[in-house]
Amino acid sequence: MALKGSMARFSAYTTRLVGKPHSLEHRVYIEEKGQVVSAFHDIPLYANKERTILNMIVEIPRWSNAKLEISKGEAFNPIKQDVKNGKLRSVKDIFPYKGYIWNYGAFPQTWEDPVHVHPETGARGDNDPLDVCEIGERIGFTGEVKQVKVLGIMALLDEGETDWKVIALDVRDPMADKVHDIEDVRHHYPGLLEATHDWFKIYKIPDGKPPNHFAFKGEAKNKSYATQIIQETEKAWQSLISGEVDKHRKKLPPSEIARYTLKTPSSPFHVTPDSDIYKTIPKGNGVSQDDHISKWFYVPRQKL
Repeated sequence: MALKGSMARFSAYTTRLVGKPHSLEHRVYIEEKGQVVSAFHDIPLYANKERTILNMIVEIPRWSNAKLEISKGEAFNPIKQDVKNGKLRSVKDIFPYKGYIWNYGAFPQTWEDPVHVHPETGARGDNDPLDVCEIGERIGFTGEVKQVKVLGIMALLDEGETDWKVIALDVRDPMADKVHDIEDVRHHYPGLLEATHDWFKIYKIPDGKPPNHFAFKGEAKNKSYATQIIQETEKAWQSLISGEVDKHRKKLPPSEIARYTLKTPSSPFHVTPDSDIYKTIPKGNGVSQDDHISKWFYVPRQKL
């Protein structure tokens, strides 16, 4: 799938690193042409006019363990390592897996509404942007804005909440012209969906928690179903950023979700670079993140 027209402008995204990795102070801000933007609210969900290519924010590169995520409660929503009881969180290595087994991240301008109960899963949203597992061969980096195509979705039920996991592929991946839907994933990436199900089921067990469960008996739904969920969470985000959601329920405190945005002038949370809140963004360390060149390979067993 070739990149055309307006897609070229998305190469302007870079990262601003603050603090040392694996520290409480570490933050990764996303910049567009040198200006910090919100990873949650300012990067468009769709990367082309046809709405067939989406922007994904990489939070956790494949094979790494630190539980990095978009910070909902901090202004302009940098990526930071999650903290519990004052300690940085990481996932354990569980044989035969090493860390996260895909480039893991989120779709900007989506929100899993914690009040909405999905009619098929019977569970509320998890109050986060929509999660994405990108399965291409190249390892990403934290804060990278990848352009991806949607292939399918799985419905993890995590501590009573619906935690959707979109399966996607980098449009620059060598397999992008061959893989278009969930059945193509089963054919070209044998064992990957089964491994994804297994990983999410067991990854919290070393921390003393029970296995997770899935809706739909663990089966991955197809691209059409995934697209429907994306559209629902996009609509929920629009309600969030417009302030409409606050009219129908208890107002969300700023500490729960910071909604400052540079790119949505119609929003009551719109700010400009000369605003006081924008001036609180810390300067970077002067350290850049190099693009990774590591790859992984899928070997079709039927050929052996």
